[in-house]
Amino acid sequence: DLNHEIPDIHNRTGSQLVASFTASKVRWLADNEKANADKVAAIALPHDWLSWQLTGAANIDTLFTDRSDASGTGYFDSVKNEYCRDIFATALRSDREVVLPTIIAPHKFGGATTSGANIAAGAGDNAGAALGLGASVGDLVISLGTSGTAFAVSSTPTHDPSGEVAGFADATGNFLPLACTLNAAKIFNTVATTLGISFDEFSQLALTAKPGAEGLRVIPHFDGERTPNRPQARGRFHGITHSNFTKANIARAAIEGVIAGMVYATQAVEKLGVSYSRVLLIGGAAKNEAVQKITADFFAQTIHLPPTGEYVADGAAKQAAWALNESAQPPQWKLGEVKAIDQIN
Repeated sequence: DLNHEIPDIHNRTGSQLVASFTASKVRWLADNEKANADKVAAIALPHDWLSWQLTGAANIDTLFTDRSDASGTGYFDSVKNEYCRDIFATALRSDREVVLPTIIAPHKFGGATTSGANIAAGAGDNAGAALGLGASVGDLVISLGTSGTAFAVSSTPTHDPSGEVAGFADATGNFLPLACTLNAAKIFNTVATTLGISFDEFSQLALTAKPGAEGLRVIPHFDGERTPNRPQARGRFHGITHSNFTKANIARAAIEGVIAGMVYATQAVEKLGVSYSRVLLIGGAAKNEAVQKITADFFAQTIHLPPTGEYVADGAAKQAAWALNESAQPPQWKLGEVKAIDQIN
């Protein structure tokens, strides 16, 4: 186990390793397919490979990436902006030379297509979303897609020994401490389908129930959970009585359970000294009126709803514009009209 072999890995890379980190996959390859591991000449993430293919893929030495995606490998120091080669060698169980993509500054181009179009450094999905949103230091972003993420833009790095918060880098030179839950909007979909109602009906039904759903609780760990780290957990209903087990309370309790998980994820980020003054709610489920109002209640503050958009794609476009502008500082992006949802309790 790499976390035990390198006990200070969270101090060096910002994160304890979980299965999704590249270093974990490198170790799996070394342990399970040694013959293939011995053939590895270079390791790149999907966006690195795509950029490389666009350049013509003539030489593996021309692979490039950015610090946000590199920070998810488990062998990158986002403070020094350099690879931890010894951690990579430990993961591979070999100290032989393997090409890792060159780290390109956020405002630089890494190469050009075969037709001559410049290619920006790229970014991880959450870093791209933060850039697309125009999120800055002091912003907390709650993203409710199939899974849920809570991440904040921070001017200082984080180092969580518990592993609940990943100490990622953002796409501008700051940091993006992030906690992820496995169960978010898909809980709403499952419960709505089980109740035989549409997503809009699910929202309106939840709003007819009292806050707290008369004591009914849903633990939304239907597929296990990552934050908290309980991969074998399963979802549960608690506090069922003859009077509270109604469709309205079930709908309300499902939303409250998911949002409580996002509060837990946010508290994990807060424990690392990260503060925020504004909460932005994005993702498919953010369109749901009940989700909006319950989120505002659970966070006990105004929730800001940016306009619906493809923020990861927006971030990629903004990054390219930044590189074209040749400025060392990111331009000041505007979110457009942001709707405020106030707490109702």
